[in-house]
Amino acid sequence: MFEGLSPLAREARSWPFEQARATIARVLRVRLPDRADQEAAKALIDAGKTDEAVKAYPALSKAVIFETGYGPSGLPHLGTFGEVARTTMVRQAFRALVDDAIPTRLIAFSDDMDGLRKVPDNIENKQPLIEDLGKPLTVVRDPFGTHDSFGAHNNARLRAFLDGFGFEYEFVSSTECYKGGLFDETLLTALARFDAIQKVMLPTLGEERRATYSPFLPVSPSTGKVLQVPTLERNVEKGTIVFEDEDGSRVEVPVTGGHVKMQWKPDWAMRWTALGVDYEMSGKDLIDSVKASGAICKALGGVPPEGFNYELFLDENNQKISKSKGNGLSMEDWLRYGAPESLSYYMFQSPKSAKKLYFDVIPKATDEYLQQLDAFGRQEPAKQLDNPVWHIHSGQPPQQSSPVSFSLMLNLVSAADASTKEILWGFLSRYIPGASAETQPLLDRLAGYAINYYEDFVKPTKTFRAPTDVERAAILDLLAKLKAMPAGTQDAELIQNEVFEVGKTHGFDPLRAWFQALYEVLLGQSQGPRFGSFAAIFGVDRTIALIEEKLS
Repeated sequence: MFEGLSPLAREARSWPFEQARATIARVLRVRLPDRADQEAAKALIDAGKTDEAVKAYPALSKAVIFETGYGPSGLPHLGTFGEVARTTMVRQAFRALVDDAIPTRLIAFSDDMDGLRKVPDNIENKQPLIEDLGKPLTVVRDPFGTHDSFGAHNNARLRAFLDGFGFEYEFVSSTECYKGGLFDETLLTALARFDAIQKVMLPTLGEERRATYSPFLPVSPSTGKVLQVPTLERNVEKGTIVFEDEDGSRVEVPVTGGHVKMQWKPDWAMRWTALGVDYEMSGKDLIDSVKASGAICKALGGVPPEGFNYELFLDENNQKISKSKGNGLSMEDWLRYGAPESLSYYMFQSPKSAKKLYFDVIPKATDEYLQQLDAFGRQEPAKQLDNPVWHIHSGQPPQQSSPVSFSLMLNLVSAADASTKEILWGFLSRYIPGASAETQPLLDRLAGYAINYYEDFVKPTKTFRAPTDVERAAILDLLAKLKAMPAGTQDAELIQNEVFEVGKTHGFDPLRAWFQALYEVLLGQSQGPRFGSFAAIFGVDRTIALIEEKLS
């Protein structure tokens, strides 16, 4: 899919390509210790000969690992989507730069061996969770009764969530890694380098926490809980630690085989080292955590992955989005009012800049996505790789965009007071010859989103006003010009030009005040799409009737 793209990819400047180049540099630096080999391999890759580089340097044939992390104490959310979507974009850019000659993997890692610390508020059957507090999530009973554990239930939801969006990934369970032995070698290294880990972690903690902190969290043999207790003894030769169990007894357990879980920052570093993670991004709020985990990764003999810290989303009041507060948008919210593609577009845009994540961003994001999709087919191949839709659609965006913008669809719903897609298609099929839900599937989806958005946000806030004397005179002039048009006129540009001329003739300055007046008087809102396009789809005769109704 990405073979032969490297000549174009080398010229691409969008942020996923910048991140992909940094990842290539890391791979060369880590896998080819000799500087001369690094430079020779880079020269081959830059020349579009990555396949030759892989043959010359077999270390490059190992898969490059892109990772995203998930805490299954709750359900997947917008942040989960954003991290996987953005990491996928970097992975695709990497594949294009190397002509798919170096294999890649995207790991969706679930930290499901973490102890349940808090019972979620949005679960009705809380009793099993209350009784199992402190136990690993894959041991906590499933309050929904559908899976072996609460962790398994949420992991299944995560996989269904990612599958629903068509992401290509490998699911990896923390519990399986700990109990299956995948982490054993690195855990033994961590035990041997216990003091080095403590040297990184202790300065980041408060005095009281420092006194009892250990990077190892033993699982109590008596209660099954993940314990935050001091490590009393370490036996590197035996690979064990000693701690005080909840009943006061001293217990010795191996650090391997799932008998312990590491604290999350050392765990992150241990995971990077054991899995050989090459790339992982994270939120701006984790900058200090990334630094600490990076230092621990080096202490374990690993190399921290490439990545960057993305900005957090804000609500309508510029406050940080919080799951506990419930401010901002949920996944369900966005997908009720906008297409998944529009959400991916929003995630693509400026990930290092703080952005508002509230309902009013959906129409704008949708229309910008449609504009980019429409432009893609007219762009030179070199420009296409920097178009957001290339990244959103894995390099193969659909050839057909929507002939009607989302904002225009909203106004059509508003003017027609449409409650079903069938009503909208009555207008659309007349304006677009041969169009139907089958031939225009994207347009059909937009119709459904527009109806939902209108009913929930536009209709309750519609406020009509009477025109001023100047506005009334201009609207009457426009009415006369529309009546003079041939029956069945659908020329949007012709109608738009007439609207412009009426505004200029009646002295509106700036001219947008004229369009604002039209929207406020006729549609009960201050903004709208091109009036000519609206009238062409709605129908000149219906537009005339609407004007006469509002002026009466």
